[in-house]
Amino acid sequence: MVVKEIHSAPSLSTLYPKAALGGLLPGGKGGGSLPDTEYVRPDVVVDPAHLAAYNEVCGFRLSDDLPATYPHILAFPLQIALMTEQAFPFPLLGMVHVANRITQRRPVRLGESFTLRVRVENLRPHEKGQQFDVISEVIPSQTPDDGPVWTDVSTYLRRGDGSAERGGKREQLAPPSPTAIWRVPGDIGRSYAEVSGDRNPIHLHPLTARMFGFPSAIAHGMWTKAHSLAAFEGRLPDAYTVDVRFKLPVLLPAKVAFTTWRLEPDSGAERLRGGWRTGDGWAFELWNARKPKPHLEGTITAL
Repeated sequence: MVVKEIHSAPSLSTLYPKAALGGLLPGGKGGGSLPDTEYVRPDVVVDPAHLAAYNEVCGFRLSDDLPATYPHILAFPLQIALMTEQAFPFPLLGMVHVANRITQRRPVRLGESFTLRVRVENLRPHEKGQQFDVISEVIPSQTPDDGPVWTDVSTYLRRGDGSAERGGKREQLAPPSPTAIWRVPGDIGRSYAEVSGDRNPIHLHPLTARMFGFPSAIAHGMWTKAHSLAAFEGRLPDAYTVDVRFKLPVLLPAKVAFTTWRLEPDSGAERLRGGWRTGDGWAFELWNARKPKPHLEGTITAL
């Protein structure tokens, strides 16, 4: 493993033009193995004003505990830096974020110093091309030998010649009864871009989204995950995994239906603080409120 240590967040304004030219650069970008590289950024401390802005955009309450989705945007510049390296086998543009799994072993606190680590692994076939995982970790500066307290696994799809077996046509299910109806404003992509740094043009404006085949701007997948997780505030244990799969994009502005239900814990599991038991949790889905089309499905499971 080649470790590249940096001491500030990579500049996304520099990396995005590099990403746009990725498919034209000599060498790499033609498929092949993933680079054996890890980006490391030590001594990271969260800016309280930035955290407050993120919480407002995503619907979280102000707290000294970071939302489980917040470290993802701190790791995001390192992810882009790694995926725009010449040795990375795929151009960044055109890749699809299909799933995200975050495991929090304990809450990360505002004011706490930690190290961010980012790497890629597990290149494997998909029915529509190839997929791989971007692994991001938070390791506390005070207890580095204890390992990560937060791990993010983002799965990306590179469309192309699929080599896995194609599944049969899935039956279209009727949407479940909604727990809540949310109206998503047309500028949420720009608002989330301001706090996340993710200024992919498909999220910013209808005109730029149409350049990539979308009829309007679409919401960031990680915003839909964060906003869904915010709906569970006050009911979450200290240690849990929130796992989602991104389905159809949310075309902005939108009216979406949010549905939740409890998962049954394993029998005989020990009770945890807050009344949660190992294996206990929630399932949730985000649907188009007007048509039976799913945008996101996920689970929250106590560790």
